[in-house]
Amino acid sequence: MPAMRAADIIRKKRDGGELNREEIGFMVRGAAFGGAAGSGDAAVGDDQLAAWLMAVVWRGMSAAELAALTEEMLRSGEVLDFSDLPAAKVDKHSTGGVGDKTSLVVAPIVAAAGLYVPMVSGRGLGHTGGTLDKLESIPGFNVNLSVPEFRRVLAKCGCGLIGQTPEIAPADKKLYALRDITATVESPYLICASIMSKKLAEGIDALVLDVKTGDGAFMKKEEDAVYLAELMVETGQRMGKRMVALITDMEQPLGRNVGNALEVVECLEVLEGGGPADLRELCVELAAWMLVSGGRVKGLEEGKKLAVELMSDGSALEKFSEVIALQGGDPRIVDDPSRLPQALDQEDVLAQQGGVVTAIACENVGIASMLLGGGRERQDDKIDPAVGLVLHKKVGDAVEKGGRLCTVHYDSEARVDEVKRMLEQSFVVGEKAEKRPLIHRVIGENGSHAAS
Repeated sequence: MPAMRAADIIRKKRDGGELNREEIGFMVRGAAFGGAAGSGDAAVGDDQLAAWLMAVVWRGMSAAELAALTEEMLRSGEVLDFSDLPAAKVDKHSTGGVGDKTSLVVAPIVAAAGLYVPMVSGRGLGHTGGTLDKLESIPGFNVNLSVPEFRRVLAKCGCGLIGQTPEIAPADKKLYALRDITATVESPYLICASIMSKKLAEGIDALVLDVKTGDGAFMKKEEDAVYLAELMVETGQRMGKRMVALITDMEQPLGRNVGNALEVVECLEVLEGGGPADLRELCVELAAWMLVSGGRVKGLEEGKKLAVELMSDGSALEKFSEVIALQGGDPRIVDDPSRLPQALDQEDVLAQQGGVVTAIACENVGIASMLLGGGRERQDDKIDPAVGLVLHKKVGDAVEKGGRLCTVHYDSEARVDEVKRMLEQSFVVGEKAEKRPLIHRVIGENGSHAAS
């Protein structure tokens, strides 16, 4: 049998052929190892991987190809095994948005309910925030745990929140870096394989997906978000996992705080049963689906009730304090949020006319926070954890001329005027607003249906 060659595989996909598992595995091993160490595979160059990725963008993938790609990426590294832990292992993943800080709320809620949440998260890039950056705004919090340390934290308190380790899906690191510089990031097939290979490597039994749609999301069109969600649900189910996906709104920021330490403050408010209504609603919904998927409750309403109870009686907040301490952070921030980083100065953005907020350019709000130093334009940019924005008005809120729309928290004056101009233009004030539902659709074991 002739040896495989990358050029033949690229040509086959370019011409619309369906790749088999062996061909896909050859390319994935090329991404992870430049060939497969000890297997006799020929080396695969970055230029060949880039050409293959572009062929996938143009031609798409069948369900079998996508499942093979996901599993080969998953198997390129270590698959964690938590089968010795006595309850179900459940995680949640969001495709990213502005002010999306739900992971810091739902993980403690679900762990307080008795399930395990081994959460491997990412950093923010561009206008979207990252869970790891929010956690690292807590003084001392260590997201870079080794696998044994991760296991210890998970076994002791029921949840752990870390970044991707070198052992987890190494092929994804190479392929994502190439996608980022070859205009192949947006392929739903490549997004699906990237997300699912990392999440399934956590050793989970079930996964709840929060797929954002709207101006502040990567998937601006709802049909694109639904398609991606269906791909991920089907891929996870093929690999024996219980899967649910929620299509949720990102036409305006989630909650009122945008910026790492500011978002942690808001999470503490929600864990105490308060905070903005939209953020609280989504956290309760996501936690409830995790509880259902993990077999902790029989139905969604029972899950919602339990989530609310765990916030009301302090169990969820106590769990968050516990995981902070176990991962080297300062748990005193739970009772004293002023111990979190705080910006040196603040300035208000005022309404130029009175009326009702009819729209907020969500992506611009995220970019404004990034320009202050709260996000990254490049992967190696340093984050300022203290800066960001606090929104005083959301869509549907009345505002007087000269009234506060939001407050800018900043440490450097260098870009404040630019940020304020951007934010002034981001709020549209008119006579009447049409508010979009927060949860558009649920996709899962019982098919796809509109949210009630």
